[in-house]
Amino acid sequence: MPRELGRLLIVLGAVLIIAGLAITALGRLPGDFVWRRGSVTFYFPLMTSILLSLLLTLLMWIFFRR
Repeated sequence: MPRELGRLLIVLGAVLIIAGLAITALGRLPGDFVWRRGSVTFYFPLMTSILLSLLLTLLMWIFFRR
């Protein structure tokens, strides 16, 4: 159990680093919505969320298949 948890934390950390680098390099992706009204800004990263979900699903499938 601890070994699996350690592996999961390493994978999640790597995914967060890759996602952070991609967001920094790419900026906003097409499909990420931004609404501005006066001094209020609402940001909804729809495309970023979809891509992260696909990436996490792929990684979980690779590392945890039996």
